[in-house]
Amino acid sequence: MTTSARSSQKQRKQRAMLLMVITAIMWSIGGLFIKLVSWSPFLIAGIRSLISGGVMAGYMKHAGIRFKWNRYSCGAGIGLSFSATLFTIANKLTTAANAIVLQYTAPVFILILSALLFKQRLARREIAVVAITMIGMVLFFFDQLSPGNVLGNIFGILAGIFLALMFVMVGQGGDDDSTRMSGILIAHCMTVVIGVPVGLLGTTGTTGLEILYVVILGVFQLGIPYVLYAIASRDCSPLACSLIGMLEPLLNPVWVAIFVGEVPGLYALCGAVIIIATVSWWCVQENRRETQ
Repeated sequence: MTTSARSSQKQRKQRAMLLMVITAIMWSIGGLFIKLVSWSPFLIAGIRSLISGGVMAGYMKHAGIRFKWNRYSCGAGIGLSFSATLFTIANKLTTAANAIVLQYTAPVFILILSALLFKQRLARREIAVVAITMIGMVLFFFDQLSPGNVLGNIFGILAGIFLALMFVMVGQGGDDDSTRMSGILIAHCMTVVIGVPVGLLGTTGTTGLEILYVVILGVFQLGIPYVLYAIASRDCSPLACSLIGMLEPLLNPVWVAIFVGEVPGLYALCGAVIIIATVSWWCVQENRRETQ
């Protein structure tokens, strides 16, 4: 590779990383606005995806990106749709900190899914990372042991599993904007089709302010960020995207604590530290290994 080509590649990677930072910050407002809306979580997820899907479809048309239906786009769509819906439900049942940190165990589930679906062997270091992360997850269940909070924690973990499926399928799809963005658009369509009918049954009323909050969720928390993510993921590996995305679980509880006053318990904070530190360390080590 020539010096010019290496320089160009480095610039693309730096730009992609910056876009992922912006994306993660915008993603991080989700917990706050979900808490502020009294609707059924299914309806929140469905209407949010309706708006976000419109943003995504508009961008794809503007950029001339063709919609592609294949196993990778469908797999990514299923993963993202279930993750988004389960995350919204988790936010209603447990603390925003629990929901977001448990969702961001996704990199660990990337390892597990890669081993199960693509027969990739796990190294000892990777097995250790999975074990330590699981210990961190268990700590979340020592705080606020009401049935709702326990169920919310479970939904948060399931959201992480499905988010991992999305990352894996996007990664397997290769350097293909059509597959990558089609997967996100499929996810929005699935969430609308499932979430809106189910959510309407569990929602009794609303206010103008709540409608505004959901519009913010659709445009600024999902719509624009997923366009940026789709662009960034061209030059960021699934693991690198996950690592930078760790800004979301760090910032999400901060916004909720400031504006709602919700603070996670001590065990949950300890679990969050273990999970974020372990996954971040592993991602850094993995990136170093890939560049050697």
